[in-house]
Amino acid sequence: MTRSLHAFVSRLEAFTAFIGKTCRWFSLAMVLITFLIVVLRYAFGHTSVAMQEAVMYLHGALFMLGAAYTWQQQSHVRVDIFYNRQSPAIQQRIDLLGTFFLLLPTCVFLIYISWDYVLIAWQNAEKSHETGGLAFVYLLKSLIIILPVLLLVQALSNVLASVFGIPLASKQS
Repeated sequence: MTRSLHAFVSRLEAFTAFIGKTCRWFSLAMVLITFLIVVLRYAFGHTSVAMQEAVMYLHGALFMLGAAYTWQQQSHVRVDIFYNRQSPAIQQRIDLLGTFFLLLPTCVFLIYISWDYVLIAWQNAEKSHETGGLAFVYLLKSLIIILPVLLLVQALSNVLASVFGIPLASKQS
């Protein structure tokens, strides 16, 4: 059982890493599109609402899809006035308590409160209100649900690893 649990946690970690490493390319795409917007505007007098919205969509996707990966890599913002002074065992308990009493309720609440909002956007195939804007606002709104789901996947990985003493690849590097 321990081997299969270790494999399961490894797959969860790999999934989060894949999403994070994939979405980090969004920042390059944002820079390139922004450069193109500036060149088109100032060199050719052409503006594109769709390109401007694409930068906005990529920005939202970068942060919302990258949040779980950032947590996995311990790169998130943490107020560590007390945390760093504690032993690894106490830090582990703090992480577990934070996961159970802060992260999990917040993620469940986000999914619950945004479900109808996202569903309506999908039912209406919501598109930009701007002329020439992108036709898939519903995909952007879907990130509101995807964010907490990805955080829950990483939380499951962290909790299982912590409770069963499974070393995480992200904490070994």
